[in-house]
Amino acid sequence: MKIKTSFILVMAFLMIILVAGCKKAGQPAEVAAQEFQWQIDQFADLRVMRYQVPGFDELPLDQKQLIYYLSEAALCGRDIITDQNYKHNLTIRRTLDAIVEGYKGDRTNPNWENFMVYTKRVWFSNGIHHHSSTDKFIPEFTADYFATLIKESEGVDDDLIAFLQPIIFDPAVDAKKVSQDSSKDLVTHSAVNFYENVTQEEVENYYKSISDKDDLTPIWYGLNSRVVKKNGKVKEEVASIDGLYGPAIEKIIYWLEKAAGVAENDQQKQVIDKLIEYYRTGDLEKFDEYNILWLNDVDSRVDFINGFIEVYSDPMGIKGSWESIVNFKDLAATKRTDTIAANAQWFEDNSPIDPRFKKKEVKGVTAKVITAAMLGGDAYPSTPIGINLPNANWIRKNHGSKSVTLENITYAYDQASLGSGFGEEFSYSEEILERAKKYGSQASNLSTDIHEVLGHGSGQLLPGVVYESLKNYHSPIEEARADLFALYYIMDDKMVELGLLPNLDAAKANYDSSLRNGLMTQLRRIELGKTIEQAHMRDRALIAYWVYDKGKPENVITKEVKDRKTYFVINDYLKLRQLYGELLAEVQRITSEGDYEAARDLVESYGVQIDQELHKEVIERFSKLNMAAYGGFINPIYTPVVENGEIVDIKVEYPTDYVKQMLRYGKDYSFL
Repeated sequence: MKIKTSFILVMAFLMIILVAGCKKAGQPAEVAAQEFQWQIDQFADLRVMRYQVPGFDELPLDQKQLIYYLSEAALCGRDIITDQNYKHNLTIRRTLDAIVEGYKGDRTNPNWENFMVYTKRVWFSNGIHHHSSTDKFIPEFTADYFATLIKESEGVDDDLIAFLQPIIFDPAVDAKKVSQDSSKDLVTHSAVNFYENVTQEEVENYYKSISDKDDLTPIWYGLNSRVVKKNGKVKEEVASIDGLYGPAIEKIIYWLEKAAGVAENDQQKQVIDKLIEYYRTGDLEKFDEYNILWLNDVDSRVDFINGFIEVYSDPMGIKGSWESIVNFKDLAATKRTDTIAANAQWFEDNSPIDPRFKKKEVKGVTAKVITAAMLGGDAYPSTPIGINLPNANWIRKNHGSKSVTLENITYAYDQASLGSGFGEEFSYSEEILERAKKYGSQASNLSTDIHEVLGHGSGQLLPGVVYESLKNYHSPIEEARADLFALYYIMDDKMVELGLLPNLDAAKANYDSSLRNGLMTQLRRIELGKTIEQAHMRDRALIAYWVYDKGKPENVITKEVKDRKTYFVINDYLKLRQLYGELLAEVQRITSEGDYEAARDLVESYGVQIDQELHKEVIERFSKLNMAAYGGFINPIYTPVVENGEIVDIKVEYPTDYVKQMLRYGKDYSFL
């Protein structure tokens, strides 16, 4: 299985963007950047921003309508992801919403502010577990105060007090959404709502009993279901209009049918119709057919993702979280990704991996830079900056893949982060800082492109190897594979030859930021005393610490202390590139052979443990910058303009009230 760059990878590239500290040349904007309020809220370790949708007003009416209908479909799945994340999340969210709207008591009490912070965190994470660490976050107000809120709010049942208090306030109750501790039962120790009353062994045996390793076009069994045991029998509850999540899926279909009516062309209409058929039946063969049709839709300006897709939240790496992103092509910026995709075979042929694992013929690689128009499900409010789909290996091998880079999202991060002081704090020298300012954003975008367009789509599995072979280590290994592909090639002369970089100093800027993030700056997102658990963070740590360790004999990277502050300095960029190539070869071998033991050893040795003294230092240095560790967005609002019963235009506006949007979503898109 291949996986998109998730919300956490946003922050890795954000570090590059923050250092750059300058506006991207040529970025269109409907409102001048200096006049637009990018960040609108900050609380706990989170900040909420806005993004613009440049170019929307210039689209023809049918494309505006298509975006509007697809956006409504994206919002209709909000309850699905909330319920997937934890079985009691919907009850908790609706209770919090009701309190925010109906509380009749004192809202100037400091406890009320603590309550609002907790509520915003639940909204942000689509549940009571942190969207990154997956730890349950505990309110900074008492259970007694919560009981008072319920009693003094209209429309809230007092019976909820006894039910919700242990769920919300007891740290031991469902403490971890996703357990990565392979010494324990991954299913029973995870609170995510993909399994009920079953063990890891029962889940593994169930899927072994229904899958066929000799199938060259295997169905991704379990992607859109929940596994339960009832009356002693293990079975699946499948998502469909008449099954699991039926009421929400019915609304999604309603808007997809409207979208099909204004499709740009017959190919796009076939894509939407096939997705509707899949949702009606829950048949995963239909989902494969949809993915193939979607891959072949290369002429449409408007595009979308909608479905049960990424498996990061499943400790078994099987079940997809529901998400949607609606977008349209940035025609000018797509020239960059077109160049990369056109040379995909060259990159595959020259990869430093074993020839057994290379694709002899790279098929169907398409890529584009997009403008995100709506975020939904697992992509909201924290969203990716790059995506590569579909995830099924056989579809990638036989039909190719489609990659996108969400450039208006990276631009929003850039603008919201100006003047943070990050670059000055963590750059070892003025030379490194100035190089980052000059090339950081350009190198960041190119790295994302290579990661998505080429990295995830590179290589192949050996016959008989299945996607679940690496189990809980699949995601960090897969993301490391794509990251290493980008790191290896961004320092290649081919980048300059193709006109993708002006020189290799730009690649050095990328190496500086990637290494610094993997060794140091990402630690700010982890509580002191804890280990690294999130897949992308493990990926970045294992890469950085592996090359640091292997490069010690030749001082490729050295640890320097200046003014009592720690820095990691690259002394030999070309040797570092060689090390990246060596690690890429090993990670591809692990992937192609399904070597679980080697995956475990690599991740556990380099991607999990933290130097506690360094961790403390990083936290202290960041505390001076007043920078939230994670970022997410509120969506724009699309409003049809109707004359004589006909839609004559769609207007877009950019709201500034996070609470108001969350309450509106709770009212308008709550179907389960």
